[in-house]
Amino acid sequence: MAQNEERGAGRSPGGALIVVDLQLDFLPGGALPVPQGDRVAAPIAALVLEGPFSLVVATQDWHPPGHISFASSHPGREPFDTILLHGSPQVLWPDHCVQGTPGAALHPELPLEPLTLILRKGMDPLVDSYSAFRSAPGPGGRRTPTGLAGFLEERGVKEIYLCGLARDYCVKWTALDGAAAGFETFFLWDLTMPVEEASDPSVRAELEEAGVKILDSTSLLP
Repeated sequence: MAQNEERGAGRSPGGALIVVDLQLDFLPGGALPVPQGDRVAAPIAALVLEGPFSLVVATQDWHPPGHISFASSHPGREPFDTILLHGSPQVLWPDHCVQGTPGAALHPELPLEPLTLILRKGMDPLVDSYSAFRSAPGPGGRRTPTGLAGFLEERGVKEIYLCGLARDYCVKWTALDGAAAGFETFFLWDLTMPVEEASDPSVRAELEEAGVKILDSTSLLP
């Protein structure tokens, strides 16, 4: 389940930039900090303002209190335990990005005016949602679309460029699902940071196997 807030109409022909979960809870001092996650905020802001994109989408984790992905919802479990949920592995997280809390807010450096869409995800209390395109597997293993693919297709978008947090979870899954949906997908490696740096080789391998192209963001700026 996702909630969308459509904003401006975009600026010029080109691909779409998707800024994944650049939220305060994922930054140092937040409830679920990505190590050095704050390093990507300023360059992402510059790319939003100066990049050659037809539209820009920002996503937000937007969990209700007591979300099923929270370790606190499973007595006897600790953050970063893994359980089987709806037939698939589920990492249990500290409570984070709870709807309406300061930690769920987008980073203040992210300029809002250029955003075409703010997409909120992870609102179903019984299903997690890493990807901006589809939920994690729910009952029966079904992954529910967020509507983002149709939104982009209706606007003629054929290429998507991914950045944000975290490299090995939400950005990765958004890239994999974007490629599976038929978009030419580019992963801006330098504008992501991982929860686990040791995951980098496997993340690269997964992306390359799915046909996702890995880029440095400097190639997109004048």
